[in-house]
Amino acid sequence: MQACSFDHQGISVHHMEGGSGFPILMIHGSGPGASTQGNWRRVLEPLAREHHVFAMDLIGFGQSGRKPAPPYFDFPLWIEQCEAMMSRMPGERIGLIGHSISGSLALKLAARNPRVSHVMTTATVGAVFPLTDATLRTWTFPRTRDELRLAAQGLFHDTSLIDDAYLDGREAVLRSGDYESYFGTMFEGNKLRYIDQAVLSAQELAAIRCEVLMLHGRDDPGFPAEPLTLTVSRSIPHADVVLLGRCAHSVAYEHPDKFLALAGTFFPRPAA
Repeated sequence: MQACSFDHQGISVHHMEGGSGFPILMIHGSGPGASTQGNWRRVLEPLAREHHVFAMDLIGFGQSGRKPAPPYFDFPLWIEQCEAMMSRMPGERIGLIGHSISGSLALKLAARNPRVSHVMTTATVGAVFPLTDATLRTWTFPRTRDELRLAAQGLFHDTSLIDDAYLDGREAVLRSGDYESYFGTMFEGNKLRYIDQAVLSAQELAAIRCEVLMLHGRDDPGFPAEPLTLTVSRSIPHADVVLLGRCAHSVAYEHPDKFLALAGTFFPRPAA
């Protein structure tokens, strides 16, 4: 995978690119220290052996730049950023993979862009759901390593995966520059308003005509499957749903082999 970048509205956008074949854009979630590497590191290289992969850091996350002024939680900006990335991708048809809040981004993009032929989501949001302690920790800046570990425990069923390498990777983002202030401002106040911004309207759901595969951990405490993936999927004609046992929020990190097997049968491959 090669590190690349482009400018969007004067802000640097970082992404990884590699492989060949059917083009796929991967978009990470929104927790503390979230990034392409943090979300997709266990599946990026294997997926790029079969497809042309573009994995992008949203503005305000990872190695992408930051907005100069709030609001930093900016769904319309992220939609525009994804569209700018998609315009740089080859092919008449493209696929999207969105995790958590970016599952909603991917589905909203599919509703408005006929180039999108396949959407895969993991632990997506997109409907109203009740906040839990695990949700609140996901959208609160962890001031210490112990707080980061506690927030991660809401993301993993297998907590042995929360090792030093995982925590170091997250902290590399969290402790850089003024990220604490930026992230704190991004998710300040009532967290319900961030859920509301990600809700898919009835019109958007009705406009999704592409193939959709939705993965969700059965044991996700902060973003439960029933009010989210299962509810959203009922309004998408071509949506298949897979619930993964012994899995919380971080589907691709906890179960990379299952993720890759499902992606391998879902996205088009070149003829042998």
